[in-house]
Amino acid sequence: MSSPVERPVLKLKKNEERRLKQGHLWIYSNEVDTQASPLKSFEPGQTVTVEASNGKAIGVAYVNPNTLICGRLLSRSSKVVFNQAFLKKRIQAALALRELNFDAPYYRLVFGESDGLPGLVIDRFGDVFVAQITTAGMEVVKDEITLTIENLFHPQALVYRNDSPSRELEGLTLYEETALGSLPESIEIEENGARFDIPVTTGQKTGWFYDHRMARKRMQSLVKGKRVLDVFSYLGGWGIEAAIAGATEIVCVDASSAALDGVEKNAALNGVADKLTTYEGNAFDVLKMLASEAQKFDVVIVDPPAFVKRKKDLKSGSDGYRRINELAMRLVENEGVLISASCSHHMSRDGLLNQVLTASRHIDRQLQMFDQGHQGPDHPIHPAIAETEYLKTFFFKVSKSW
Repeated sequence: MSSPVERPVLKLKKNEERRLKQGHLWIYSNEVDTQASPLKSFEPGQTVTVEASNGKAIGVAYVNPNTLICGRLLSRSSKVVFNQAFLKKRIQAALALRELNFDAPYYRLVFGESDGLPGLVIDRFGDVFVAQITTAGMEVVKDEITLTIENLFHPQALVYRNDSPSRELEGLTLYEETALGSLPESIEIEENGARFDIPVTTGQKTGWFYDHRMARKRMQSLVKGKRVLDVFSYLGGWGIEAAIAGATEIVCVDASSAALDGVEKNAALNGVADKLTTYEGNAFDVLKMLASEAQKFDVVIVDPPAFVKRKKDLKSGSDGYRRINELAMRLVENEGVLISASCSHHMSRDGLLNQVLTASRHIDRQLQMFDQGHQGPDHPIHPAIAETEYLKTFFFKVSKSW
């Protein structure tokens, strides 16, 4: 029998291994026996063997002694080595799940903890791959990640969008880098029958939000012959897909002129430019203006950025969801449809539903929720890690109060 790999040991306090044994992957600094294994003795990103207080090995993790989540479990076998072979096996497993669900190579290839690769996200746009590393442990094996992507996919380009502010919490610098190949002038994806030009280096996050794909598909069944309002439109994911599904008019609202330029480009790409109107500005202000003009829409989509990024923002963020949904409801035709979404993990499904209900009662509207949406299968949920389930979408019929 082979002996365990020799590496430093991170020892836990008594009973602190219970959450890990239940399937979680995170180790908090207050769970570590700092007498037996002082956190300051580890380097950020170092790989360790995690042991329970009785000395029994729990698995292998990488650590960062300077963060609240000081360890992230990589494997429950203490014999595993965190190297290129490990990365290849995990990425191949992630690929198999995507190919089970999608026919075309447009998806989130790796979704962090849910794919057994905490701190790593990779989006695939055909032959172009965009990765984000958010932890010191993953930064240490960045060259191995690059080599693995090169060997498995032979991409036209691999870009690192390592500009997320969360990196600063890990003591990492912010940067962007084209690690392989060169970016083409234009990157195009397909989603639900629509084509989109993606700004990989200048767009939000990795350039596109695949997570709402299934909800947008459901939306398409509701819009034929309808007038549609897409609030917080970004590149027009909802609006353009509504247009090609038969909506007669789409109105897209966003605070970013660059995003709306993207909407117009994508409308032209899909031959629906004649259906498009755009408004640049703060969504709250634009919706108030549309209401003052007595405008009405058959379908209104509200898909804002995260209003609750941290737990302490829950009260103010919840109020933001209530206010934006109230403004949106005022613009919905009687017996029209409101699609309301949240990408905030800290905003629970029940919490969002309650805010939309509160908004409806304030303006005397009757709601009937007839469907719900979740994040797509390329954003799998780790059953033991609540944080991996973050996206929720509600489909309501909005009527004058009964």
